[in-house]
Amino acid sequence: MNSIVSCCKLLGAKASNVHVFGGYLSRGMAKTIDDYKIKWVRPVKLPSIDPRQSGDLGLNVSVKPTDMKVFYDKSKELQDADEIVKKMFTLEFQPRRETKNLEREKVIALVKRHICDRNSAEVRIAAMTTEIQYLQRHIAEQRKNVKLRVFLKELIDKRKKFLKYIRRWDYKRFEWLLERLNLIYIPQPKIPGRVSRKDALRQLTKNYCDNIIQQKLNIFKAQLKERQKVFFAQKIKNLEYILAEEQKYGLKPTVSAKQINNARKKLEEILKETA
Repeated sequence: MNSIVSCCKLLGAKASNVHVFGGYLSRGMAKTIDDYKIKWVRPVKLPSIDPRQSGDLGLNVSVKPTDMKVFYDKSKELQDADEIVKKMFTLEFQPRRETKNLEREKVIALVKRHICDRNSAEVRIAAMTTEIQYLQRHIAEQRKNVKLRVFLKELIDKRKKFLKYIRRWDYKRFEWLLERLNLIYIPQPKIPGRVSRKDALRQLTKNYCDNIIQQKLNIFKAQLKERQKVFFAQKIKNLEYILAEEQKYGLKPTVSAKQINNARKKLEEILKETA
């Protein structure tokens, strides 16, 4: 008796399912996020001074230890001086700041508008970029220098303001500047806040469902392409048959050779796309 009652309850549940979901006896719908096989991993939090977060990919300038310090390479006195004297004014025998100064001048030369340009937004961004990348290399050796980290953070934020200004008023120059300085502009998120598992799982679920929909659409498009092959092949045969019959009986042609050629071209395009 109990088995009969349980069977009746099961049939009632199936019947309600049929009524609600339009004829499906068993839907097999996902009840939890684990049914989608989606795994969420908390992203690694990068500090704002990290090159991957600031967008610095490295400067395309070369500074060698044999180069002369800034403003000394065109000195007439050094050109006539002894080799030992010249070597004393190379970067190899100068403080580290001289290497940074020479690198800064070479980077500024990439973006300055004229020879006396020292205060344009492009030049100031180039100078800040040189300083930022120099400090990023330096802080990798001294990770506990809090004062340096704060200064670097402020300098990166200041450069972002200048980049945002150029991006707003001259977008072509903004793109040219990023290309010359090898930078990536990373704007601030519109909705700042902490990364939460709930919001991330919602986005992952949405991406997962969108991917399933896109896969089904791609399959449907492929099926349509196959049907188009048959359709245009049959269309060419029918048009050729109609044209031949009209010419045979001396009727006014309703089909032109141009229409047949257009159908052939369309068939060739479809064959190339699916090849």
